[in-house]
Amino acid sequence: MKVLLVEDNERVSRFVIKGLTEAGHTVDHAATGRDGMFMAASEPYDVIIMDRMLPGNIDGLAIIEALRKADNRTPILIVSALADVDERIRGLRAGGDDYLTKPFAFGELLARVDALARRTGSSGGERTLQVGDLRMDLLSRRVTRGARAIALQPREFKLLEYLMRHANQVVTRTMLLEAVWDYNFDPQTNVVDVHISKLRQKIEADSEPSLVRTVRNAGYMMCEHA
Repeated sequence: MKVLLVEDNERVSRFVIKGLTEAGHTVDHAATGRDGMFMAASEPYDVIIMDRMLPGNIDGLAIIEALRKADNRTPILIVSALADVDERIRGLRAGGDDYLTKPFAFGELLARVDALARRTGSSGGERTLQVGDLRMDLLSRRVTRGARAIALQPREFKLLEYLMRHANQVVTRTMLLEAVWDYNFDPQTNVVDVHISKLRQKIEADSEPSLVRTVRNAGYMMCEHA
């Protein structure tokens, strides 16, 4: 699942990003209302987690109202320290789909995010990715190749999702380190190559055609005829 988190509090952001990433989801983060508005309007997301109060002149409700006026139906979970009933009503009437007050337990946030994604199906963004006969269901987190089910660890799922979202494009090791491992530096290890090798063993079993191609001195490319 691809989630957009719009939250200015650094501690809360780290907490949510870490939890969602460990649960196997892809998270983009915006720390200001302006950045949140741009990202929400520019990329497809399965769920948006929106802080109610943001720095600057664009708060969470203003973003939600603008998205709904633009017919963006992505499900939105509002998180806010404003807990009284009137504020909850304001958030829901602005176009929010659910409202969670701070402080919150991560388990409850994750359950609400998953519930929103299930409730809306594919209306908030892509539900499935497919390259050749390899298919990924982003909500059920089920991966199949033809009739064969493929069991993946959370990191493998995230790696495969990134490759499939960028099918027919060269992705560098640096891009994969940033997107899948959240590294903004080179750890001087072959962690990417090791995980790609393990992933290939799972998605290219027996005599199945190869889907992941190594691009020399560049990185990798996923395509139907690798």
